[in-house]
Amino acid sequence: MFKLAFRFLALLAAFAVLRYVISMVWKLFGEVFRSPKAPVPARQNVDIQSGGDLKKDPVCGTFVSTTSSLNKTVNGEVVYFCSIACRDKFKMA
Repeated sequence: MFKLAFRFLALLAAFAVLRYVISMVWKLFGEVFRSPKAPVPARQNVDIQSGGDLKKDPVCGTFVSTTSSLNKTVNGEVVYFCSIACRDKFKMA
């Protein structure tokens, strides 16, 4: 009876080790064969301490300072952007 219980526990431990090894190999190959992600456009660093009102970027929703952000007048209204990439996306829309 004890031999059967010991064999069962040994088999269970072997399966656990095998599952761990397979998952680690799967993660390794998953990282190697994963397609590269598209590069994220660089954001302009905005100084939070610079003061001014905060306005919402219409493209990404980030709040930016009116004194240090990129801005553009559209239909007589000033629109504020956190980066050149957001400003360019707004042009295309």
